[in-house]
Amino acid sequence: MLRLTLALLALAAPAAAQERIPSHCIALAQAPGVEYLHRASFGTPLPDANTVRLNYIDHSMWMLETAGGLRAVTDYNGFIGSVPPPDVVTMNRGHITHWTPDPDASIPHILPGWSDRAGEPVDHYVDLGEMLVRSVSTDIRPGRGGEQNGNSIFVFEAGGLCIGHLGHLHHEPTREQYIALGRLDVVMAPVDGGLTLPHETLARVLGRLRSSVVLPMHWFGEGTLTPFLDAMEGYDFEVDRRDASFIEVSLTTLPRRPTIVVLRPSFLSGSE
Repeated sequence: MLRLTLALLALAAPAAAQERIPSHCIALAQAPGVEYLHRASFGTPLPDANTVRLNYIDHSMWMLETAGGLRAVTDYNGFIGSVPPPDVVTMNRGHITHWTPDPDASIPHILPGWSDRAGEPVDHYVDLGEMLVRSVSTDIRPGRGGEQNGNSIFVFEAGGLCIGHLGHLHHEPTREQYIALGRLDVVMAPVDGGLTLPHETLARVLGRLRSSVVLPMHWFGEGTLTPFLDAMEGYDFEVDRRDASFIEVSLTTLPRRPTIVVLRPSFLSGSE
């Protein structure tokens, strides 16, 4: 049965898919007491198999592109621009801006960050060859009428990198959740300071993760972005503000000092 499942997963991968370069976070993720349930370019070509492009689309939506042509969109709300549907989308229920009840049926892998059984973790683990997508469940608004395990942090392993999307995070991860996440080279973090984590709490989370690249998202102007950057001053992160909406990362180009890279969101266009 296991061989049959693996074979079906291989067939489900796009023709352009390549073998995944192992990341260093997957071993850390196999922590005691943490179990995973195994289930079944539009842009300029990337320079090599070690590079992943991250496009900031809008709000907390990002498209991750691999050298082999796999495309994954985070917190998918139904519209990313005038490009073909991606191979994978993840969604969260913090607000309707982070998911859609009617995702495009042509998307091969639609991964909600919640389970059909309220309170149970969803535990996605989707191996597409060149990219592995897995989830770590978190709670929605704990103590405020929320839901246990109602959202997920999604982790994408590709090009030897471990890339995390914190989603609509409402609480600091537990010790077990930090272990399940593993070492994140790149992390996309919501920096609004009110709808998700307060800036001081988020700064503590990012200081513990100590990722090489932090990509702010879920910000609505300098009024939320600047207080976040101020809160990070005590954690020895550089700040790199760019006019671009995308960044290309690889193990060999990660900055030596942890860096917050501020990108400008832009919907995707087939002409880019």
